[in-house]
Amino acid sequence: MSSTAARFLLATSASLAVILIVWQWSATVSAAERSVTALDLTAAVQPDPEGRLKQKRAKPPAREVKGLYLTAQSAANQAKRDEIIDLVNRTELNAVVIDIKDYSGKILYDSDLDMVERYGTESIVIKDLQSVIKKLHENGIYVIARQTVFQDPRLAERYPEVAIRNTAGGIWRDRSGLAWVDPANEEVWGYNAAIASEAIRLGFDEINFDYVRFPSDGDLSRAVFTNGARPNYEVLHDFFRFLNQKLSPKPAWISIDMFGFVMESHDGLAIGQRLSDALDEVDYISPMIYPSHYPAGYLGLKNPAAAPGTVIEHSLEKGLPHFVGRRAQARPWLQAFHLGAYYDAAKIRAQIDAVESRTTAGWLLWNAANRYSDAGLKLEPAAEN
Repeated sequence: MSSTAARFLLATSASLAVILIVWQWSATVSAAERSVTALDLTAAVQPDPEGRLKQKRAKPPAREVKGLYLTAQSAANQAKRDEIIDLVNRTELNAVVIDIKDYSGKILYDSDLDMVERYGTESIVIKDLQSVIKKLHENGIYVIARQTVFQDPRLAERYPEVAIRNTAGGIWRDRSGLAWVDPANEEVWGYNAAIASEAIRLGFDEINFDYVRFPSDGDLSRAVFTNGARPNYEVLHDFFRFLNQKLSPKPAWISIDMFGFVMESHDGLAIGQRLSDALDEVDYISPMIYPSHYPAGYLGLKNPAAAPGTVIEHSLEKGLPHFVGRRAQARPWLQAFHLGAYYDAAKIRAQIDAVESRTTAGWLLWNAANRYSDAGLKLEPAAEN
């Protein structure tokens, strides 16, 4: 293949990956949400007479994380939670990732942050988050908080001054009708750092930031960004450095999600995501290496989803050399859903084996519906009898 053809294939692949990933997690926002014109983004916290936000003394021991994703609804449901705890206890799994702020921008637990309560960005799903974390810890489970950042319809609607604006007036929206906040706005950075700090005080072992990027779809020609000619990746580098300064001294690890193509493309993918800008600012980077999100023809494969081991191996071989001697470790998101192919035990295991043969930081399984089984997972000795 000529270098020109290769560059064309990579550009096309990146565009398709962006579209498919956005589709995977997109949803609409209620038009009835009210707006306010001012927001106090200081990290003020209401009185805590019961001491429920008592700080832990040290970061938890680093481990090879083998986890799966849970919505706030799943984490709040005792029957579902017990099902997941049982699955973890029976298999090699040892971690869960729980939404505390999802694609909608809603804060999904009972926050004590004055800024959250005053402006109504809270929508409580997990009523006693600290008890949920305690129960998971009692079962030896490492607990990660997932927090979306710049796709934040809730904050954008209620504080339009920090939203990405439309050249035609009002708030800009992506293809799914979702509003975003301006990635260059430092008030937004502070808001998210305050939420993460509270989550750490509640007991989370790690904060995982998602949607740490500029938008990828919709009429971007009408989107007004405040960074001007400054490259998007420089804005995100400064944001990652800000997170490092604010959160690294705290007793939890920091991780971020990126598109899978960051492992082999280092130009920012037009959304500002480059490995190089985060490698020394966070503890873990989780590229979303879902084989179904790679286009036909990638690596010469008619259907990449049908060859998960090949896709994961190639991605890690291309990306892992960039982690050598740097702070961050690679801990990829893997596909645990049926798209492009039926993801049975063999396909799930092929992904895991590809990761474990190349890195010891671990892996995470994504299924948006939280439908998990022990398919593809190693069983604990007691469960094999």
